[in-house]
Amino acid sequence: MNRTEVDKVIASRMSVRAFTQQAVQKSDLLDILEVASRAPSGTNCQPWHVYVLQGKSRELLVEKACQAHEAMRSNPELASEYVEEYDYYPTQWVSPYIDRRRENGWGLYGLLGIGKADREKMHLQHQRNFKFFDAPVGLMFTVDRVMGRGSLVDYGGFMQNIMIAAKARGLDTCPQAAWNGFSKIVMPHIGASANEMLVCGMALGYADQAEIVNTFHTPRVPVADFTHWLD
Repeated sequence: MNRTEVDKVIASRMSVRAFTQQAVQKSDLLDILEVASRAPSGTNCQPWHVYVLQGKSRELLVEKACQAHEAMRSNPELASEYVEEYDYYPTQWVSPYIDRRRENGWGLYGLLGIGKADREKMHLQHQRNFKFFDAPVGLMFTVDRVMGRGSLVDYGGFMQNIMIAAKARGLDTCPQAAWNGFSKIVMPHIGASANEMLVCGMALGYADQAEIVNTFHTPRVPVADFTHWLD
């Protein structure tokens, strides 16, 4: 195994926020999911369920989500109807996490020329999530409600495998927690059972290299900042 090539694929993975309309072959999707399924999971439970949206199913979900997003802007009280089923983010932010979040948000918006007072532009950029950033493939991930929180740890490895396997095939991705608030729209649309919970979504396709948004690369803190060596 060439570790340099593996490292390059991992390091080059990024959240792409603009895709071309180039179709993704079903054979590639099958290969990606098959290799991703080798992710470890507690006692080999393999808790993942994947729903692949393309064509009409994707278009209809985008339409439903965007309509809900627009309705929430007109009537903020509707936000109470769209609640995440688990806390992806903390209820109270503290440093250094809030600092990194702000750096990420304003770095991206600054690149796009969106200022703090540009509410309309912010709204439209956020809505790009619900269009899968124009990617031709949308993935929805669910887990059975009976499973414990450890299954979300397992899911991280599974999704990372998908993103790396996609990158190795010339494809790009963007994991999307933004969909979580619209689970009441997503779940019946994809035909998920009442026993399932939405984990998140993901956009998958070929990156549009002409779009400036795809020049945004998030920073990473040095290894020394998060590692403790014990002798």
